[in-house]
Amino acid sequence: MARNGGGDGDSRMRLLIAKGSFAPMGGAERDIIRNLPSLSKRFSLSVATLESSAELESVCREIGVQLMLPSLEWSKSNSVFSRVLDSDFYKALDCWKSIAELIDGMGELDCVHITSGDGSLAILEIIPDDIAVHLHLLEPHRGLHEDVLHRGIDGSPKRNLGVTKAALTLARRRDLATIRELSARNRSFISGNSEFTSSRIGDVYGVRSGILLPSLGVDEFTQSPSTDEPSKVDGPTEPYVVTIGKASWVKGTWETISMLEGSGHSLALVGGGDSEDLDALIGHAKDCGVGLWIAPRLSSVDLCSIIRGAVAVVSMAHSEPFGLTPIEAQTVGTPALFVDEGGFRETISDGKSGRLLPRGDYSAWHDALKEAVEEDIRSEWAENGRKNISMKGLNPDRFSERLEDIFIGVSNF
Repeated sequence: MARNGGGDGDSRMRLLIAKGSFAPMGGAERDIIRNLPSLSKRFSLSVATLESSAELESVCREIGVQLMLPSLEWSKSNSVFSRVLDSDFYKALDCWKSIAELIDGMGELDCVHITSGDGSLAILEIIPDDIAVHLHLLEPHRGLHEDVLHRGIDGSPKRNLGVTKAALTLARRRDLATIRELSARNRSFISGNSEFTSSRIGDVYGVRSGILLPSLGVDEFTQSPSTDEPSKVDGPTEPYVVTIGKASWVKGTWETISMLEGSGHSLALVGGGDSEDLDALIGHAKDCGVGLWIAPRLSSVDLCSIIRGAVAVVSMAHSEPFGLTPIEAQTVGTPALFVDEGGFRETISDGKSGRLLPRGDYSAWHDALKEAVEEDIRSEWAENGRKNISMKGLNPDRFSERLEDIFIGVSNF
């Protein structure tokens, strides 16, 4: 493939960053946004999405990167019929096609980096075969290949799981075909975000994948409080632990409250949730005698303050693809106590940079909470965690370098 370059003597590869939606502003969205400034130095960069966010728009303006949006409105459908008929895929495809600047300028691109998520994969239908494509597949579609997203906040099935699996057959077949066709395509590459995710990609899709690690914003999560970080955020009753993520069964929120019963610790839940789920959690916390403080998405400085004041950051999430929250905790200096599953095993060394604990052994969790208040242990775990972060190169510059290497590997640059 001939290299187009950025024009006006710019020899950099022309890269499009594409993701279906930035509205959730979870870990995946934050990771892309924090990497954009570094990517803009290495590539001639543009961004396209079906659903933007204020944070994305602000960074694109600041670094002078073109942000392309559809003329058609898009949002994920909650309709059962949409899921059964797989109509969200076609809706997303129509919205990608409605981005005039994208369609008109597609032939000028050298490469496209797609981050998986709602609406993302439909863009593959409009990318010419001679353009290099990298898919950052953060996890196989859990709603299609697992039942964990089809359970209520307390773990009970929302509806018959067998019927649900059968109803999603069409969408599941499309998902499998899309990933397998991409894997077989020339000038394409698929990466997971951890060894665990890469292994799951192989298990689910039967294709090989590499690993592209996410990055940590060192200016967002600092070892010492920044000048604009509040010394304390009003809310959680001390002593407390923090769990981060929208309240759900997959994030282990219900189980975390169950675990805290009798520990003497309250829970700060950062990420909010659906009103019905939050009402159920409040009732569950009351039954368990656990104080519960709930916050929606917080700014980085407020989140740092909450983490810094906590006994520990905890999670009982089910098969989390990558342990980003533990490294945020380690950077700030707060102990990370996480379930011994999934990607958490790649960012926590048990007993050295935090604890990896059995899901059902609540006494082990309570013992770990007692460890977490010891100042020498807190310091040791944080220092070891920071060394691991440095060793893995979890920063935007290294991410950009790795992505460039991927495209060089699949192209004729």
